[in-house]
Amino acid sequence: MLAKLPPLLLLSVLGLNANAQQIKTKPVATRPAPATYSAAGKTAHVFATVQGTSQRLAAGGNLSFAPAAQPLETQVCVFVDPGHSFQTMLGIGGALTDASAETFAKLPKPQQQEFLNAYYSPTSGIGYTLGRTSIHSSDFSSGSYTYVADKDEALKTFSVQHDEQFRIPFIKQVMAAAGGKLTLFVSPWSPPGWMKTNGEMLHGGKLLPQYRQAWADYYVKFIKTYEQLGIPIWGLTVQNEPMATQKWESCIFTGEDERDFIKGYLGPTLAKGGLGSKKLIAWDHNRDLLFQRASTVLNDPEAAKYVWGIGYHWYETWTGSSMLFENERRVKEAFPNTNLIFTEGCQEKFDLAKVDDWALGEKYGHSLIGDFNAGTVGWTDWNVLLDETGGPNHVGNFCFAPVIADTRTGKLIYTNAYYYIGHFSKFIRPGAKRISASSNRDTLQTTAYRNPDGSVAVVVMNQTDKPEAFQLWMHGQGTNTTAAAHSIMTLVVN
Repeated sequence: MLAKLPPLLLLSVLGLNANAQQIKTKPVATRPAPATYSAAGKTAHVFATVQGTSQRLAAGGNLSFAPAAQPLETQVCVFVDPGHSFQTMLGIGGALTDASAETFAKLPKPQQQEFLNAYYSPTSGIGYTLGRTSIHSSDFSSGSYTYVADKDEALKTFSVQHDEQFRIPFIKQVMAAAGGKLTLFVSPWSPPGWMKTNGEMLHGGKLLPQYRQAWADYYVKFIKTYEQLGIPIWGLTVQNEPMATQKWESCIFTGEDERDFIKGYLGPTLAKGGLGSKKLIAWDHNRDLLFQRASTVLNDPEAAKYVWGIGYHWYETWTGSSMLFENERRVKEAFPNTNLIFTEGCQEKFDLAKVDDWALGEKYGHSLIGDFNAGTVGWTDWNVLLDETGGPNHVGNFCFAPVIADTRTGKLIYTNAYYYIGHFSKFIRPGAKRISASSNRDTLQTTAYRNPDGSVAVVVMNQTDKPEAFQLWMHGQGTNTTAAAHSIMTLVVN
């Protein structure tokens, strides 16, 4: 039947066209085969933190893998596939603020050493490798200050003498405790008041156009001065929380403002000053406007060429929203070559009576898992240390930190947030690759990484009131365990 049709009609029926014979077939693009991995013969070492027990990053039993058939729908499982990898871990850490440095200085020497080991030792502590500090004052300083005299547009009076009392010695001790190396980035909360429309560092305001170059020069001065004092700077953000008018140091940059400041001033000034290799981070505010800011800045090639990543905070929850991890995914979809980095988060409204509240740690665990699964490469908590008031803070914005120093007694208080963060920072090391991990129950939240040494770290969190037995399933090999109620566990497979 088809053979009797006219040639052109025959081609039409077959879904071809008259020039079909002239079309050369192109090779079909194929994805590279996933790397092979087998859990056969391997052991999972379990570490757990559990509400209502003394277990805090506690080593548990070792689990052996055995052949595991196709799971049934009735079986609770966490599936891990190390053959598919994604972003590389930059590091996990916290901010080295004036408040942290001043509180640290009030501790007795033994507790200072305890603090340094607890955070920065990869063996006896939780192995922090990432840090953030401010360019002059933030709310977590004992007062507002800058590094130059008023109206010194040429920055001839620039000096970080203020920081030499507490902050610089503190950062140097942290660096030493971290093995001599710390990935440190810096952030301004506000330009000096005389550079702004409102004439003060507090209460928002905007950068006056005539001071854009002087302000760009200020970043360069700060970075070079710190580096001359022995503190290498890895990167910087443009402006902390650029859409928030706060009672503390703050400055408003719209997306267009930030885009134009980056491409016209900050980016070229860093390059001219020999600092073009520093990692420049835009936004540095909440997840709610994350995509809008990323698209405004990165859709401009002249701005985008200077930007290493987009930073974000978790405080969109002040509106009643949940954490908006999907906005991170939208940025990663649209701008796959731009890095995501969590630059700040803490629990606000400090209350010493609530330092044992289990929700503190669970908030951290939920955010860390969601952020890493969305493509984030680094995660930076806010203050590493605060005192028994949740400060010092010169505007009364008292907050929680994972470790609280009771300066009245000289003792350190470890909140469960410290241990929850440790389930990631201790076992997922810089250079690790995130790998595929999923759960077939919403009661279990999970993420997984393969470390440079080949070990696989799987984090599983259970926020519910009931224990959940599950099988860890990897390429036809499985092992069974239980996530206790209100617990977090890391299973290290090697």
